[in-house]
Amino acid sequence: MSDDTSKRGAAPPSLEGAAWLHRPETARVFAALGGKGGETRAVGGAVRDALLGLPVADVDFATTIVPDKVMARARKAGLKAIPTGLVHGTVTVVADGTSFEVTTLRRDVETFGRHATVAFTEDWAEDARRRDFTLNALYAGADGAVFDPLGGYQDLISGRVRFIGDAAMRIREDYLRILRFFRFNAFYGKGRFDADGLKACARERAGLRLLSAERVASELKRLLVAPRAAEAMSVSFDHGLLCDILGGVPRLARFDRLIGIELALGCDPNAVLRLAALAVFVPGDAKRIARRFKLSNAEQALLALGGEPFDHVLPDEAAAKRKLYALGPERYASRVLLAWADSAAPATDPAWHRAATLAERWEVPDFPLRGPDIMALGDFSGPQIGEMLRRVEQHWIDGGFTQDRDELLALAEAMAKSSA
Repeated sequence: MSDDTSKRGAAPPSLEGAAWLHRPETARVFAALGGKGGETRAVGGAVRDALLGLPVADVDFATTIVPDKVMARARKAGLKAIPTGLVHGTVTVVADGTSFEVTTLRRDVETFGRHATVAFTEDWAEDARRRDFTLNALYAGADGAVFDPLGGYQDLISGRVRFIGDAAMRIREDYLRILRFFRFNAFYGKGRFDADGLKACARERAGLRLLSAERVASELKRLLVAPRAAEAMSVSFDHGLLCDILGGVPRLARFDRLIGIELALGCDPNAVLRLAALAVFVPGDAKRIARRFKLSNAEQALLALGGEPFDHVLPDEAAAKRKLYALGPERYASRVLLAWADSAAPATDPAWHRAATLAERWEVPDFPLRGPDIMALGDFSGPQIGEMLRRVEQHWIDGGFTQDRDELLALAEAMAKSSA
């Protein structure tokens, strides 16, 4: 199959002026692997995102040069070469401190999930056909010319996420592609999800159980913060996938409300907070999900906020200040967002908006007294000192944090005399 795309719709534009193509480290890799006896192109995400005008971070390369010669050419050019995946034809080339994956064109002879037997090729279309989605089977040369052997550009600009070839076969090669199908739809899709892809994902969903917790968690976190995450979750639920992924019933309405609130506030989404809104009903759910996805203790603590009952004292300003003082800015912001999502208030509610942005207007004060202040008032034991500080602090909190140090010392002294 040729690289000619004239029969597949609009031909992709050149990326000649793309800044990432002209970064010194990228140019050094192209130069090292260019010339006679081989051809090298950038592939996948860098090309896809550049065509959409999105920022490009990581750049991967595909080449007709076999791995041992890739390493030899890289080292001859003064670059570091690491044989990270020779069995699959992948070498990591390091230029100016930046790592690039360089993979020799290949075709899969046999596949066993992620473990495939491959044969190298010089046919770009053959290499493209073993990839996951058409919009990822895009290549760009050092001159910016884009090669599109499978019509992926037309799918990209149409917002259609389409498996290459037989969708079920692509999924069986790596069951993580089920989650990737939903993530790519959530990031790049427009309109309805591809029907054939959905059917294949639903039929092959049992394969998700074969994946490691870490791989599922990583993919799920990326999906949760995608622009169309709410729609992706709803579609995955309708097709019987989401309950299998989460190990329980989702709270789709609360998840949708949280996303709407985040958009109204203009705040960046947090994947774990969104997971709390989606999957946590009671505190025990947080522990179960943390175990399921091998999350950190900090992530479990954030998840647990999703199981707390709706706090009816919010969004009252005085109550909000007490919450902010008790929880600190980060936990407070998360708790308010979840409480807001639990309430019936719309995303435009002014009182909830004030509560959510309280930390921007009000600096949390420091409690003016310390242990030595109480010790100076009499001969008290450690527990007595702690109890007296707690009572004075609570009085200060209930009073709206308005009393100064002298007033609080007078209160502590009165307490000390009454307990003598």
